[in-house]
Amino acid sequence: MGLDMYFYKKTYVKNWDHVPEYDHEVSVKLNGEPHPGIDPSKVSYIQEDVGSWRKANHIHAWFVDNCQKGVDECQESYVDLEKIKELLGICIEIRNNCPLVKGKVENGYSFGKDGEKIFNYVDGELMTNPEFAEDRLPTQSGFFFGGTGYDQWYMQDILDTIKMFEAELKKYEELEKLGLTLGLPEYYYRSSW
Repeated sequence: MGLDMYFYKKTYVKNWDHVPEYDHEVSVKLNGEPHPGIDPSKVSYIQEDVGSWRKANHIHAWFVDNCQKGVDECQESYVDLEKIKELLGICIEIRNNCPLVKGKVENGYSFGKDGEKIFNYVDGELMTNPEFAEDRLPTQSGFFFGGTGYDQWYMQDILDTIKMFEAELKKYEELEKLGLTLGLPEYYYRSSW
């Protein structure tokens, strides 16, 4: 239970007789044999997982605000290449401007005898410039959306996003170098909470 986030791509692979330079061969097997329920000649798209996050509420809020027009209903949303580059740039800025230092980080909470929330703290790492991160990629609270601190977990989501997007953009650029106009992937974001 909680905020789960998925980033994936769809690549058009439909074969057309009048466009032979984009001829694809699709094969789907079940236990080493052709899958009895899938006709490869009718496959139009291949969907691949690019990556995922868990309770990275700051990344989620960015997608909602920038790709979902503020609507957060766990819907699939198209993410154009410029938006991927924009979020990557923000993450790189945060990585470069908010180094971590040792400190006490929030690690959940319990309730006191009068029902008051008592936050638990453990040794960890905090961002040295949280205002910078908050200005560019603020956290968002929500039902089981994870912590809202600017700490090691926030930064790990930033680093994971950079790694994911840089690898994917490199693959995309390699496809562009081939001169493809058809068959370039389209990217999508979806959350579940």
